[in-house]
Amino acid sequence: MSSSPGQSLSTAPTQGPVSARVETPFQRFAAAFLEDRVAVAGLALLAFIILSSLIAPWITPQNPYDLTRVDLLDSRMPPGSQTMEGFTAWLGTDGVGRDLYSGILYGLRISLVVGVVSGLIAATLGMSIGLISAYVGGKLDTFIMRLVDLQLSLPSILVALILVAALGKGVDKIIIALIVVQWAYYARTVRGTALVERNKEYVDAARALGLSKSRIIFRHILPNCLAPVIVVLTVQTAHAISLEATLSFLGVGLPQTEPSLGVLIANGFQYMLSDRYWISFFPGVALLLTIVAINLVGDRIRDVLNPRLEK
Repeated sequence: MSSSPGQSLSTAPTQGPVSARVETPFQRFAAAFLEDRVAVAGLALLAFIILSSLIAPWITPQNPYDLTRVDLLDSRMPPGSQTMEGFTAWLGTDGVGRDLYSGILYGLRISLVVGVVSGLIAATLGMSIGLISAYVGGKLDTFIMRLVDLQLSLPSILVALILVAALGKGVDKIIIALIVVQWAYYARTVRGTALVERNKEYVDAARALGLSKSRIIFRHILPNCLAPVIVVLTVQTAHAISLEATLSFLGVGLPQTEPSLGVLIANGFQYMLSDRYWISFFPGVALLLTIVAINLVGDRIRDVLNPRLEK
């Protein structure tokens, strides 16, 4: 049927282009991470541990650092006993009368602070050394890598023991010792990645533009080397926490007035073969759960950032 000249032809309404939803790199990372239920459980456990340690002063009946509130009459009480102050020690007390529930949460604060702070400082130091070594190359690279090889050839616990014995007890001394122990891992990891990145076209373009070496290293190469560093950071954080507990257990870490998990375990070691198992058992379980949670999260981060490792 033909239309009249004065009649306008009807046209179908046109739809605008449908914009596709673009995911950010963080959204893709989060979606891939959440696919593993075990890793999600580890993350939830780690978040619970961190939150509990942060709010410890408000959810614990006793400050284990305050010696005026510690009563020797409460020493070695079994779980569920009533203390002289009137509260219930649900996890029992240690050899000097400290509430183990309070001591564990306060000890977790020390362990997490030591692990995270030493890891971040060691990562910063190791990344800087590794980047400079890879970019400059030559004799400087050879010298730094031989130093790294020497560092990694020595047992971590031996190096930490020597440093803590020389520096003395204290949280700051342990952090310094752990930084010295850990920096070489980050330096070697970053150097391997930076050796590949420095030969790529964007680095050549940055050189052609006349950018300074420091800007090329830290503004262009460094962001492309962060993925393996994040994986190493999670693993080394768990290692630092266990190493701090080992040093405190051996009596060269923190003093008795600052009970960490290692100190609490050491206090009950002499009672392990008796009926007073709880003095070492509960702090040991807390330490184990913390390290397992961090390792579960770290393993999943490694798999997500390196898809070739996906099973």
